[in-house]
Amino acid sequence: MASAKLNENEIVFLPLGGVGEIGMNLGLYGFGPDGDRTWLIVDCGVSFAGPELPGIDVVVPDIKFLEDEVDNIAGMVITHAHEDHYGAILHLWPYLKVPVYATAFTAGLLAAKSESETLEEDVPVTVVKQGERHKIGPFDVEFVAMAHSIPEPCALAIRTPAGLVLHTGDWKIDPTPGVGLPIDMNRLAELGREGVMALVCDSTNAVRDGVSPSEADVAEELKKVMAEADKRIAVTTFASNVARIRAVAEAAAANDRDVVVVGRSMHRVIDVAGELGYLDGLKPFHDEEAYGYLPREKAVLLCTGSQGESRAALARIASGDHRNIALSKGDMVIFSSRTIPGNEKAVGEVLNNLADKDVEIVTDRDALVHVSGHPRRGELEQLYKVIKPKVVLPVHGEPLHLAAHAAFAKEQGVPEVVRGKNGDIIRLVAGKAAVIDEAPFGILVKDGAILDDPEVTGVRERRKLSYAGAAVVALVVNRGGDLLDDPHVTLLGLPDTDDDGEPMEDIVTKAIVGAVTSIPKGRRKDKDLVGEAARKAARAQILDVWGKKTLCKVVVTQL
Repeated sequence: MASAKLNENEIVFLPLGGVGEIGMNLGLYGFGPDGDRTWLIVDCGVSFAGPELPGIDVVVPDIKFLEDEVDNIAGMVITHAHEDHYGAILHLWPYLKVPVYATAFTAGLLAAKSESETLEEDVPVTVVKQGERHKIGPFDVEFVAMAHSIPEPCALAIRTPAGLVLHTGDWKIDPTPGVGLPIDMNRLAELGREGVMALVCDSTNAVRDGVSPSEADVAEELKKVMAEADKRIAVTTFASNVARIRAVAEAAAANDRDVVVVGRSMHRVIDVAGELGYLDGLKPFHDEEAYGYLPREKAVLLCTGSQGESRAALARIASGDHRNIALSKGDMVIFSSRTIPGNEKAVGEVLNNLADKDVEIVTDRDALVHVSGHPRRGELEQLYKVIKPKVVLPVHGEPLHLAAHAAFAKEQGVPEVVRGKNGDIIRLVAGKAAVIDEAPFGILVKDGAILDDPEVTGVRERRKLSYAGAAVVALVVNRGGDLLDDPHVTLLGLPDTDDDGEPMEDIVTKAIVGAVTSIPKGRRKDKDLVGEAARKAARAQILDVWGKKTLCKVVVTQL
């Protein structure tokens, strides 16, 4: 009977994204016995496609498990408004239609983003304040003020009859975050005294010793760096970092400069932050049309594109393709950001384009112009001391980060440390912390207007096309299977000729004719057989001449 009672009060955590990777965060807390759990969704984020997914806009978690459990979902809670934590809401909420809870800044950004999307209905959001508690099904959720590189980040103190679990979200210890509330260490200590059964914690900087500098330190450094410039200054940063936007504006004002905002997402964030009072007391921002008449020594550009995005403002400025903005020799560009792993090549191209223009470049290697929004080991240690968790589950990180965090937690004397990955159902409370089951997981891709499994959207063939091109063959045959004309061969992305100079189309055409005429006349009436013979011949000949397995398609018309 004791074990059955424990099972009824079991708390599990199931990540469908964000564990074993950075990005695409979507976690589920389940309360109750196996087969009759109520679920709370925490965050609903995207990641961005790499070269392995050509043509794809964004990647979101596969929510097949949630669709099957939709009647058992109490709600969705968003910790903060970074894309990797809230960016999939507009894509996935229509399949779930569950209550959503978020702070005013997150709700404001979501509403602004939805204006550019075609939605059958708006996502209704219950707006919460940091420090509030809300009853969501069997979950009593407290939104605890944290510090991060965005306004209003929250940890979630999730209470059930089984006990208290703390989900940190993204955080750092920063008593001077620039905008909004500082991390509420007093409340975290109170939660520790109440008794935290399990801590589900950010691992991004678990490989780094020490304590992160404050946003206030960056604000002072930006003033000093700008003071040394005598021509134009451009600053690029994450658009969502309102504290950094404010710091740039204050540094510009301290150096008698005006700020010109360039980039749609930067404008969107400034509009929302301004409505909530986070930019009060600053000089007005200018649109990019003002750039042309501001004196060179009076202008500060605030640009999107810190990750080298080809369509963002800075990439277009650096390449000379922006319609209103140009930089020239002696101007300064400050990268008030870090390069997210995977974006090195794109950022490098922007840096090289700027260097070609003899623009001075300042990064966080040159001055304290950026700090991370995630905790280093010294901050993790401080949190453990006040929380005193019985169980720690590292999340939000690649395997290296999760392993480093798990080892560090053990060093700090945490009684139970459990590792998991996407798709694992991990028991946190009512029994030994462990992976106890698995659930379906994966990714969906946003391909233009379509959201689906990557292989259904044609990504597999698109990937082949990017490596080895395509051959498209059209055949016209009579009822007896005889060719009525030479095959029409179209080659895409292949060499024009072989090493001897013979046209590749002629080589492929000869192979197809040979293959079709070699089929016994009685079997040539089978249109499908003729088409498959032509396809295999074309592909084999291209492989023999070029050495690559080209994608081949054959259309046979029988007259």
